Amino acid sequence: MRVGGAWLDAPGPRALLAALRAEGYRGLYVGGCVRDAALGRPVADIDASTDALPPEVMRIAAAAGFRTVPTGIDHGTVTVLAGDTPVEVTTFRRDVETDGRRAVVAFSTRIEDDAMRRDLTMNALYAEADGTVVDPLGGWDDLVARRVRFVGDPHERIVEDYLRILRFFRFHAWFGAPGGGIDPEGLAASAELAEGLERIARERIGAEMLKLLSAPDPAPAVATMGQAGILMRCLPGAGWTALAPLVHLEGEAGVAPDALRRLAAIGGQNVRSALRLSRADARRLNVLRAGVEGSAGPAEIAWRHCAGTAWDVALLRAAVMGQPLDADLGARIARGAAAEFPIGGGDLAAYQGADVGKRLRALQSEWIASDFTLDRKALLARA
Repeated sequence: MRVGGAWLDAPGPRALLAALRAEGYRGLYVGGCVRDAALGRPVADIDASTDALPPEVMRIAAAAGFRTVPTGIDHGTVTVLAGDTPVEVTTFRRDVETDGRRAVVAFSTRIEDDAMRRDLTMNALYAEADGTVVDPLGGWDDLVARRVRFVGDPHERIVEDYLRILRFFRFHAWFGAPGGGIDPEGLAASAELAEGLERIARERIGAEMLKLLSAPDPAPAVATMGQAGILMRCLPGAGWTALAPLVHLEGEAGVAPDALRRLAAIGGQNVRSALRLSRADARRLNVLRAGVEGSAGPAEIAWRHCAGTAWDVALLRAAVMGQPLDADLGARIARGAAAEFPIGGGDLAAYQGADVGKRLRALQSEWIASDFTLDRKALLARA
């Protein structure tokens, strides 16, 4: 078994692993970079694992001419700036104690110990510098079958970090076999231990939910979360019935997946605080919700906001109401986005003070109602 890709040819990481081997240590790529390479996906971040202790990693990296940053040294992680490529290097480790959020670890010289503390089998894959896969737990077969499974006992993995419940669903949405069912043992353990999510920081829950909703089709995973009582732990009041129609409509319209658009579809109470959304994300979510509940047409929304927001609202409305998209939707949105109100307050000399703004808003309403056809002359005649 071997993985490939241009990332394996990056000289910095290769030199780092070679330097570790020259000192008698193991150095392997691990986790997402191996998984994504095996699936033919782009590799964004490179992680490595080794039996060298963090001080040794820093010494060896420095001797090879690389700068190091002790980003998580208490847990065995050192970031090595290997040329143009940052590599997170973590010493083999095993969990000694966990509280459902954080773990106390002990360093190990055994790759099996390191693999057993990972969450999912497809994330417990390692690779040598030449791409040869090292598979201590049979994760390769699960990856090929697109089978998302916890490492070992699902209950044990979850109580080590309850956020793994959401990672289980997120990885199923991203990597599970299309149309395939979710792993029953993992699902049962997740449902049984869902209350543990109350112990997880809302920022972490929000980050996982947005990653899940960014998947090509998160609807089956989110529906299963809802039926298992897990969705309400993350976002009280949320539903999932509009999500599958929304994903279908996105595909019909050729619109890229968008986590916030999909979050607007599932709703929920106090979403910003429940998921610790940024101010910008919360503002956009409020605009989408107001648009769905309001009466403004797509052209008006495009004029007031932008074409993207108009598309978002139109897709959400159609999904919620179970209706197809209007055939002329794109043209209406384009017309609104290109429209420019042809007069300003300076054109209303007959009005003073607050009356200027009041009359200007009235004329805008008439202009919008005319589908942006009233020109400057017609509007001034009405002023």
